[in-house]
Amino acid sequence: MKARARRTSGPITPVRLMAEAERARGMAYAPYSRFAVGAALLSSSGRVFHGCNVENASYGLTTCAERTAVFSAVSAGERSFAAIAVTAREGHGAPPCGACRQVLHEFAPDLWVYWRDDRGRMLKRRLGALLPKAFVFARGRPRARGAGQSPPRARGAGPGPPRARRVRRSQPRARSVERST
Repeated sequence: MKARARRTSGPITPVRLMAEAERARGMAYAPYSRFAVGAALLSSSGRVFHGCNVENASYGLTTCAERTAVFSAVSAGERSFAAIAVTAREGHGAPPCGACRQVLHEFAPDLWVYWRDDRGRMLKRRLGALLPKAFVFARGRPRARGAGQSPPRARGAGPGPPRARRVRRSQPRARSVERST
């Protein structure tokens, strides 16, 4: 199954990207909260990937629009992104939640993020300003290879489990003492 994306003719403006997010919002499945959200993710290659929130009766299984767009793009082979627009119903601001910010950071730490505030004005920030202390798992992250470096591990092999490090204690451990009564 192919991920749906739109190829664009010419540069995408923030207003046009927001219009794409509004189109995506129309596909949202939000029967519980009735809070439909749409996202449009612009790849560095110029493709726009749509995402909408998909709710579930078990709320923890709900997926946000931003993550839906990212997963769709990654499924289509995209890994580099320039901007994302997020929209909710009129009168409600919808910047990405913390989980979505972290997922977006994985692929595009300098991404432009556009959303509307509760008055309908479009706001923009760099993702780094919205998530200043992002979690980065440096040990397992792919790195650019230089001359003389070995090829990457087989696809899906992963970096392996992190090694446990011994923590040195400044105080000796207290030993438990059994009392005799």
